[in-house]
Amino acid sequence: MSVTFSRFSEGLQSEKAFDVLAVAHTLKARGKEVIELQIGDSPFPTTKHAREAGLAAIVAGQTHYCPSPGLPALRQTLASNYTREFGVAIGPENIVIGPGAKLFEQYFCELFLEPGDRVLVFSPHFPTYQPNIERRGAVVVTAPLRQEQAFRPDLAAIEQFLDSHPRARAIFLNSPHNPTGGVATSDDLAALARLIRGRDVAVFSDEPYCHMVWHGRHETLLAQPGMLEQTVACYTFSKSYSMSGWRLGYAVCQPRTAELLGKMVNTTLSCVPPFVQLAGVAAIEHDAAERDEIMAQFRRKVELLVAALKTVPGVQVEMPAGTFYVFPNVEIICRQYGITSHGLAMYLLEGADEQLGIACLGGECFGPAGAGFLRFSCAEPDERLIRAIDFLRDAIERSERVARYLDQHAEYRR
Repeated sequence: MSVTFSRFSEGLQSEKAFDVLAVAHTLKARGKEVIELQIGDSPFPTTKHAREAGLAAIVAGQTHYCPSPGLPALRQTLASNYTREFGVAIGPENIVIGPGAKLFEQYFCELFLEPGDRVLVFSPHFPTYQPNIERRGAVVVTAPLRQEQAFRPDLAAIEQFLDSHPRARAIFLNSPHNPTGGVATSDDLAALARLIRGRDVAVFSDEPYCHMVWHGRHETLLAQPGMLEQTVACYTFSKSYSMSGWRLGYAVCQPRTAELLGKMVNTTLSCVPPFVQLAGVAAIEHDAAERDEIMAQFRRKVELLVAALKTVPGVQVEMPAGTFYVFPNVEIICRQYGITSHGLAMYLLEGADEQLGIACLGGECFGPAGAGFLRFSCAEPDERLIRAIDFLRDAIERSERVARYLDQHAEYRR
């Protein structure tokens, strides 16, 4: 007799980017060529000094347990760099090391949320926010991000959330924003700080794309007075240093919060491997120039993709303010064919051609507010980015193939 699974586990939805990745790899194994623009991974190798330091640390035997909050050397290095880079005076007591940034979503919810609490999430949103909030029995309240407002957070929505929900307890803020590429300005962050300062409201500030701001520089909520006490800001080495497979990230917060986060690391995963952390030390200390060159290449890729998409009939797109994603509006095309935007994405992958496909994501993968959009990552060589958009232009003209695909996949009808 099989035991009963929890209602939460039975309803759990995985991150769609990995589902589409699996489909793409299955098709490639069958011989189909796929241009992969679905996953938010860097196409570049891990930066040089991080690579070398990680290998040297393994050889030196740095393969055993270490302190759960992180190696003192990495925490100090990160604190010093953070103060220098973002102008927020912190020490190692403000840093906790984790396996990337994603797990801090769950830890944040365990730190601050009780069943029935309300959490504001700007949508479209990163898909793992909701399950981590629901894990605690808390309730998601969404506020839309709009293309005509450059996908910046709506401050009126924050005020309404605080005034309308007696159990308003937390806000999830993601800037630069995945999937839209929107960036909260310093004025946005100052206004947000004024609204919540002194309230019993915590902010999860998700900032993994801090080095991918294409106009000006990255602004963090932690730079606003009093926000260190109310915020957990999270960062990762995955994007800036091309270290996604190393699984290295960190949180910045007040010392008491960091102490509790360290206990959560201890009781769930013990520690991040020390050789991984030593690679992080080397990345911070020696790889800034290589990182900045990679970021410049990403910007050129984004500009190239945006320019190509602007030539496609029925597509409305603007240059994102940050990230390596482009989030075009394809509502005209979807309405023409009666297909969801995720259905359009899957058609481009599976149904538009027998020999070639594009892997991208429909906006619904990021919540209902994403309907009518596609998300393209720039993680392919330039010539393949151009080829992908040429393919898109041709594929949306193949009306008979679209109709045939919808006949076979009625779940994508709108």
